[in-house]
Amino acid sequence: MSNDILKVGDIDFNSRLIVGSGKYSNFQTTRDATIESGAQLITVAVRRINITNSNEENLMDYFKDTDIQLLPNSAGCTTAKDAIALFRMVRDATGLSLIKLEVIGDTAKTLYPDTMETLKACEVLASDGFSIMTYTNDDPIMAKRLEDAGSHAIMPLASPIGSGLGIQNRYNILFIKEAVNIPVIVDAGIGCASDASIAMEIGADGVLTNTAIAQASNPILMAKAMRHAVIAGRNSFLAGRIAKRPFATASSPLEGLVEFSKK
Repeated sequence: MSNDILKVGDIDFNSRLIVGSGKYSNFQTTRDATIESGAQLITVAVRRINITNSNEENLMDYFKDTDIQLLPNSAGCTTAKDAIALFRMVRDATGLSLIKLEVIGDTAKTLYPDTMETLKACEVLASDGFSIMTYTNDDPIMAKRLEDAGSHAIMPLASPIGSGLGIQNRYNILFIKEAVNIPVIVDAGIGCASDASIAMEIGADGVLTNTAIAQASNPILMAKAMRHAVIAGRNSFLAGRIAKRPFATASSPLEGLVEFSKK
């Protein structure tokens, strides 16, 4: 829907799909898939992908002629202190102030966030004037605390990063939607287009996916599928699904049925 805007802080987006930039074979494929996805935001792990050094191949150069914005993230940071220092450096180097905050607690297996360190970082970065999109567990209590700390969007995991398991607890996403008054963008664990559509159908404001596109056999085609899945899921949510019933109901009225002779 042309007037169905995703608003994060003071910034409006027509697309409700956000993509990542990791795990691609090269920057050109990253660009091609991102354009095909229709996304207006691409998140970048600035500790791993160059956007600050103009003397080396720079991802920003591949998006200069587009309206796609780069969303720096703090992937790889394990403390609030590291994340705060990283984003201050990135803003000084690039002028970017819309950020994706993530502070990882378990780097060995689950890549689950350290929510307490995330909360500390959020409070400081909000006071610094950043617009913050925050990766967190699917916990409505922490989601509310992050909103109160100054986050502009909550990004609960669907399942572990890169797992492709889809949404493991749909009810928690619904509880988070009820708990906060800022956008809820399902992040991590999306494996295919139907996962993205389900996230939107249950009421998420947006979806972020990286691995599902970047490591697909055909990233460009998967990016296209994700674009349509998010749009379809959003339209389905807005249209309002029918109630579930335990028994069948006739699609046409029973009144006025033509009676056939039993002779």
